[in-house]
Amino acid sequence: MKENKKEIVDLFCGCGGLSRGFEMAGFKVVAAIDMWSDAIATYNHNSSSHQAICEDIHRWTNDYLSGLKEKHHIVGVVGGPPCQGYSTVGTRDVNDPRNHLYLEYCRIVEQLDPDFFVIENVKGLTTLGKGAFKEDILRRFSALGYDVKYQILNAADYGVPQNRYRVFFIGTKNRRFSFEDVEKVQHTISAKDAISDLPELVSDEQVEHYDRPPETAYESMMRGKGTHLFNHAGTRHSEQTRRIINMIGDGGKIRDLPASYWQVRKYNKAFERMASDRPSNTVDTGHRNYFHYEQNRIPSVRENARLQSFPDSFEFLGSKTSQYKQVGNAVPPLLAYAVAKGIMKSL
Repeated sequence: MKENKKEIVDLFCGCGGLSRGFEMAGFKVVAAIDMWSDAIATYNHNSSSHQAICEDIHRWTNDYLSGLKEKHHIVGVVGGPPCQGYSTVGTRDVNDPRNHLYLEYCRIVEQLDPDFFVIENVKGLTTLGKGAFKEDILRRFSALGYDVKYQILNAADYGVPQNRYRVFFIGTKNRRFSFEDVEKVQHTISAKDAISDLPELVSDEQVEHYDRPPETAYESMMRGKGTHLFNHAGTRHSEQTRRIINMIGDGGKIRDLPASYWQVRKYNKAFERMASDRPSNTVDTGHRNYFHYEQNRIPSVRENARLQSFPDSFEFLGSKTSQYKQVGNAVPPLLAYAVAKGIMKSL
């Protein structure tokens, strides 16, 4: 029986950042899928309905989708097809098979025929193949009857303490959507305002409890009413690495030091310390060359999650390496929330 008029499906859902933001805006995710078992485990661990499935999207046959459509009143399909082939820091190979997974996304949208769809990806998608993929997305979904708009958004403009630029393609049927309805915040959140209340870490210790009160409204929001601290563990650096990090000032880079330091083969030229008074750089799948604004180490998984706007109650499962990757690949929930609220207006 069709009950919920705001039900959506999340494709390539990862650990659930996009789902979390849409649920915050009043939508209900009734099905989610991804091939990465660690991400699905994290998704379901943090979801009361445990609706995410770990399998190849090609296994969602048209018959399966027909049954899904019968069971639910699906108003939207959201998702971020794997973006490695599009990334400006990747190979940007037009023939990368991951670049064509949006065709499966398109097939599912065609079968479910929702009121809207959302595709999130790295901004490199708009220029790869001289814009061929962008134009193909616009053409294919327009042929299905959708009014398709796209825009590159910076997460920092929507309450996320991170400069993260991503392109959003949003298509609506018989609805009037405008990116002007995706409301920006008045003031950006700095890295320090996001993580200054988290306990100091020495070596690779794990800290599970707060040792001070929140210092900003953002930190209070991230904490909620919880008392346990998940995924806050340090990383063991060599003394030489710590010594070099210590020489890099707040917001500085290793290139600020004499060439004898950054020419050493062991040290990446991208070594950089986050600026305490500005949003973080884009959180990647490890932040291995990006250091805490004050402490001589890389951010913990929890700190990266804060910079991505995941609440402290959201626990990441799997190995530490996997946790970093899950956080870095996710859509920031607060960015997803802003987009979802804009779409809700059109509904």
